[in-house]
Amino acid sequence: MPEGSNSILRFEHVHVAFDEVNALADLSFEAFEGESRVILGAAGSGKTVLLKTALGLVRPDSGKVFAFGRDLTKMREQELFEIRSRIGMLFQESALFDSLNIEENVAYPLVNQKSIQCPPAEVHPRVVEALEFVELGGTLEKFPSELSGGMRRRAAIARAVVTEPPLVLYDSPTAGLDPITAHLIIALLIKERDLSQTTTLLVTHRYQDGNLIANFRYNSKQGSLEPARNGDGRGARTTFMVLKEGRLVFEGDQDRLELSTDPYIMKFVKPRV
Repeated sequence: MPEGSNSILRFEHVHVAFDEVNALADLSFEAFEGESRVILGAAGSGKTVLLKTALGLVRPDSGKVFAFGRDLTKMREQELFEIRSRIGMLFQESALFDSLNIEENVAYPLVNQKSIQCPPAEVHPRVVEALEFVELGGTLEKFPSELSGGMRRRAAIARAVVTEPPLVLYDSPTAGLDPITAHLIIALLIKERDLSQTTTLLVTHRYQDGNLIANFRYNSKQGSLEPARNGDGRGARTTFMVLKEGRLVFEGDQDRLELSTDPYIMKFVKPRV
């Protein structure tokens, strides 16, 4: 990373096991301010566990996790609340509350994460802004069951970013979506990353998602994506990670990833034409 970049998230030899089966094994990496990380791997390789460990929802059996320079592994649950208020999380299948309308869903972290300290009068305007950001401005009074799968995913993104977190974790945001909707979702992730300078961790099964993250930037003047030129935008600051049985078997840029001859890694890579 360029000199002066701040460390946002760091894993040091993290080990997590469930029923004596490794979920993460001696995992070490470091993500810096404004960097994107695309996490690939087979089902059960530890991708979701990695995100939950970063959020403090899973405690390592050994090793350390640092977020914003603070050691999560030493924190009590109460102390973790403040850290979580600085991390946005998009869970698999959106995880919206069925009994709340979209406005209430998006407002939830503003209202319930006390360390954010959002004045009541500011909640509604911030929710409206977040929903307009994901192009769902007219859905405040609708319930999740009234929205399509893609719209629910966009509402969940609005909830993840409404607190303006410096770190956002996305767990399979395009899973089960058609290609057009999936492209829209990734475009929103790039928009959030580039406008807010967020550090982004993206778990995905779709190599196309990582390719977009690595090679496109958001043009705020035109309101659309454009190819990132060499040394410009975020393309030079995207790192790919491949997990296998909880171990990090690849970490590097897209060019190196596509040159790999490892049979396991090659399963997740679709070379650019």
